[in-house]
Amino acid sequence: MAFLHHKSERIIMKEFDVENWNRNAQYQFFKTYEDPFFNITANLDITNLYKYCKQNDFSFSLACLYISLKCANEITEFKLRLKNDKVYVFETVNIGSTVLNDDFTFSFCDFEFQKTMAEFDAKGKIVLENHKNGIVFNAQEDQLGIIHCSTIPWVSFTGFKHARKGDEGLQGIPKLVFGKIFTENEEKRIPFSVEVHHALMDGYHVGLLYDKMQKFIDELV
Repeated sequence: MAFLHHKSERIIMKEFDVENWNRNAQYQFFKTYEDPFFNITANLDITNLYKYCKQNDFSFSLACLYISLKCANEITEFKLRLKNDKVYVFETVNIGSTVLNDDFTFSFCDFEFQKTMAEFDAKGKIVLENHKNGIVFNAQEDQLGIIHCSTIPWVSFTGFKHARKGDEGLQGIPKLVFGKIFTENEEKRIPFSVEVHHALMDGYHVGLLYDKMQKFIDELV
């Protein structure tokens, strides 16, 4: 077991038992692919979430980050990472997101996992305020216990492709993207892109993330 330090929190990861994994055959098959990532894009019904944020004075964008992070942490495969040709599983992962600057460039901010949306909203707003005041946290590219996220609020996209350096397949960090809200049949929807490493998970696990997120949103009161 290894201990990695991230800000004030201790992130725990341990080596994952690949040999007794029911996906061992799939892992062995996909781990050497030149491009082992696959992407699924679908719409989430965020009508209830949008109303909930308005009622509670929560940031909608932070709420989206929270729900995706909370649900990802409930799925083991979203906490698996590759390092030195081994698979590790994190106890908890955090999320890093692009943040739009006033000049329409962007920066990166990291947001730690919190147990409730209220806690995530409060602490997330502090991160954003610090960023606005020039206290910028530069995301560490060697962090593994994280999920990368972006928002493209100008386009209700139906597909997405990420820029890549070429070594991402050696880490397996999931990438999430939220798009522009649109209205369909009087319901508010948002495009949501999920890109993951096929050696670490399959379409079933991505579908599970969508289902968990939609269920969480629908049950907000």
